Amino acid sequence: MASKPCVRARLAVTASIFALAAGAGQAFAQEATQVEDVIVTAQKREESIQQVPIAVSALSSEALNEMKIEGGSELVRAVPNVSFSKANFSMYNFSIRGVGTKAISASSDPAVAVSFNSTPLIRNRLFEQEYLDVQRVEVLRGPQGTLYGRNATGGVVNMIPNLPSHKFEGFIKGEAGNYDSRRMQGLVNVPLGEAFAVRLAGSMTKRDGFDYNSFNDTHVNDRDLWSTRLSLAFEPNDRFRSNLIWEHFEEDDQRSRTGKQLCTTDPGPTSIGGVAITSQVVRNRLSQGCLPGSLYSDAAYGVPNGGAFAHVFLASMNYGYTADRQAVYAVNPGVNPYAGLTQSRDLREIATSYDPIFRVKNDVYQFNMEFDLSDNLKLISQTAYAKDDYYSSQDYNRFVSNPIFNSSEGLYDVLGRPIVAPTTPTPGGYYNDPQLGRSNRMLSVDLSRSDNRQWTQELRLQSSYEGRFNFSLGANYIDFKSNDDYFVFNNLFSFLAEYYYNVVIGAPSNLGRQTQPCTPATTKECIYVDPTSLDNLAGDGHNYFRSKNQIHTRSWGVFGEAYFDLTPEWRLTAGLRYTDDRKVSTPYPSQLLLGADRGNPGQLSGGYVSRDYPALPDIDQQWDAVTGRLVVDWKPQLSFTQDTLVYASFSRGYKGGGANPPRVDINPAVIQYQPLAQTFDPEYVNAFEIGTKNTLAGGALRLNATAFYYDYKDYQVSQIVDRISLNENFDSRTWGLELETIWRPNRNFRMDANLGYLNTRIDDGEGSIDVMNRTQGNADWTVLRPWLQVPSNCVAPTRHVQTILQRNLPADTTVAALQALCGGSLRTGTFNPNFTSNLPFWRIYGFTYDPLTEAPNGGRGFNADLSGNELPNAPNWTANVGAQYTFFKDDWELTLRGDYYYQGSSYARVYNTTYDRLKAWDNVNVSVTLEKPADGLIFQAYVKNLFDKTPITDSFTNSDDTGLTANVFTLDPRLIAVSVSKRF
Repeated sequence: MASKPCVRARLAVTASIFALAAGAGQAFAQEATQVEDVIVTAQKREESIQQVPIAVSALSSEALNEMKIEGGSELVRAVPNVSFSKANFSMYNFSIRGVGTKAISASSDPAVAVSFNSTPLIRNRLFEQEYLDVQRVEVLRGPQGTLYGRNATGGVVNMIPNLPSHKFEGFIKGEAGNYDSRRMQGLVNVPLGEAFAVRLAGSMTKRDGFDYNSFNDTHVNDRDLWSTRLSLAFEPNDRFRSNLIWEHFEEDDQRSRTGKQLCTTDPGPTSIGGVAITSQVVRNRLSQGCLPGSLYSDAAYGVPNGGAFAHVFLASMNYGYTADRQAVYAVNPGVNPYAGLTQSRDLREIATSYDPIFRVKNDVYQFNMEFDLSDNLKLISQTAYAKDDYYSSQDYNRFVSNPIFNSSEGLYDVLGRPIVAPTTPTPGGYYNDPQLGRSNRMLSVDLSRSDNRQWTQELRLQSSYEGRFNFSLGANYIDFKSNDDYFVFNNLFSFLAEYYYNVVIGAPSNLGRQTQPCTPATTKECIYVDPTSLDNLAGDGHNYFRSKNQIHTRSWGVFGEAYFDLTPEWRLTAGLRYTDDRKVSTPYPSQLLLGADRGNPGQLSGGYVSRDYPALPDIDQQWDAVTGRLVVDWKPQLSFTQDTLVYASFSRGYKGGGANPPRVDINPAVIQYQPLAQTFDPEYVNAFEIGTKNTLAGGALRLNATAFYYDYKDYQVSQIVDRISLNENFDSRTWGLELETIWRPNRNFRMDANLGYLNTRIDDGEGSIDVMNRTQGNADWTVLRPWLQVPSNCVAPTRHVQTILQRNLPADTTVAALQALCGGSLRTGTFNPNFTSNLPFWRIYGFTYDPLTEAPNGGRGFNADLSGNELPNAPNWTANVGAQYTFFKDDWELTLRGDYYYQGSSYARVYNTTYDRLKAWDNVNVSVTLEKPADGLIFQAYVKNLFDKTPITDSFTNSDDTGLTANVFTLDPRLIAVSVSKRF
């Protein structure tokens, strides 16, 4: 982390630049070159950015190229109080003023509305694909509850493409760089008579991988993507205009969704309450896998205690005996698959036997019409259809286990007879998983895939009268369908499904023989093993985890905004919107290692079915909301400015709620575990803002400032609980300041800078269970790991844990008893005497205990007090300073440019612990451009991330049953490239 004096020095430099710009403006007024005006559609009408009473940043295609902003993720370098990071499950978090998308379930919506040509897209690739033939990008900060409506509580990012024009033009660009980067862009615009025009643009990027996989000796996280856009324009007369746009994006490479996986290893306790723990099996099962240490410490580059995993514990089944009567286990009792392993300190180096796969296809179709009903009244229609298909698979852990399987060949039964079978589970110490293949190690791979479709229609009636009153009235409708799947495969899951339940428990005499097929007619309890490969997955097996989510969202709204010129200097803007949202979620409970038989479903595993994923009844949710804004702006005539706008506004924003994904479908007569909320609430924000926009020094200096305050209700934040993304709601308060300036004292020199300060605070009385610290330091309670089907850890009274440990019974019995304290376990039941079980051996310990009634939050743990904590991904400071100087020589222009970006420290989670801390980071980018404008010829060289820094931009904590590892996300490494382009 940067030291405080260093941070203060950086901020002082930034402030000095603002002061220098303001103070020196008049001195350069005589030779000043005016800062170019930018026309925006922030109010869905064309206006100068300096005349819009909204905090908005706009970047033209020229500005994007100068700053080398080539995709949505890089907008952080141009907009104050903005942060960005990739997130788990193919998501991203673009945050404005601390308001982003920390709710990542299938039914959650982004808090920053992302629009393509003013059409909102709930699922999109605008932060993954590279900008293509862009006219400008607008970033509106603050809730936009009237014109943009739902899901714009944080703001709006609107990418506006170039449309066909009535002149012939073309462009071609080629680029080469490090990582064997090759990029091409091109466009052609062709007028077809007086009424028609067509524009075709395309781009492609190929680049080698940023990350090194030391196990396979391969480079992964590469790029292989391309985009095309075809636009048609039809203007038969002066009163009617229309255009049709089709944009296609496709990617097929080895991009990683997440970065390295970090862990401060938890070896497990050596004693509890003074009772020594001598068994490695028991010690492992009292470990939570990873401890909540800093992600920046050397210890963070450890691995989880794999011996803590329930699937490792259960795999220590007895195969038989050697000739000298030594027991042979599938996996040795007490083994830790990751024992002795550490990770490289290089965040760009992983070790995995499975290289990632990343495939995306995205299409957006948009049809726009404008009809002038009169000289001052316009009717606008926007119709859009979007389709997005996504497939991404990668190693779940990004590190490789030790060999763990023992050979099942040449063994004897308890009577000393050879075990003869047509097949054995692990011949030669290798298990052949139907999805992951043959290995002697523990393998774990995930798969995220989705199929999304959206249809949108908007109608607007806009006036442009010369008088003192104008308006905009409209209505829109969105129909969005999403089918999302997330899988986690582990060869121990398949092994247990085949040989533990189907053989050992179902029919003990079948050990080492062919398993009985698992069918609906099977007489014993069984768990279906899907035989299909990852590339052609049937998806109906119970030998892997599957979160299946189907969401159908329908939303309609009516809105209006009126503009009153009270005097030549004063204007009143009043907007109102009514939104009606309906979401229907079809819950498909996960079925990992759950099975059934015809006579007594789930008597052993707790399941109801052996195969497939039956749906529960739909969850039908509906909300309506009234939002809008009220703005007063003033345009005073001041002696020291050429143009000044001062405004004050109140706005209200809304974002819909949703349903939490369904958990495991466990039969409560067999296994009990803690209840969780089925749904989460919508978000609402009341925002107050004052701002000023100024043009000074004869147009050479632009200086804008904003101050804001948010009263936020029910901000949505997710964490993994019971293998699902559990969404919780928190109230908060936020205030902040923003400064933006552009200074161009002459035609040679230009400087632009922005500064953002943000102060966020979660309200008093808010709390949440921190899965990394469930006891909150209370020594009277101990964290325990549950039975395999129960996904999350629990807390239990330390005195009961001591009682169990003091009996010093065999490790298997001790572990089973400890697991039962979490609510129930196979055959052992629960310590609740009213709960019926096959083997209620809790009586041998001499106490009764019901975690659902006697433990905090049903045994889930103690709430952490969040009062006064900062919101996640809300850095206190962001700053950017960029400067360029152009040398003019004959017909040539040589421009040197440098940009410095700084983002202060923040937190990845609401708990604000050391584990959550994200250090401040900075970034430098430089470019050199040689241009001959008369010929449309440009040569450019640039370096991004000049000092090759690798900051952690965010992290995500995985589930309890996989050890609470942390997926971290970072920036691209240093990129160097040269390009040549020709416009004609």
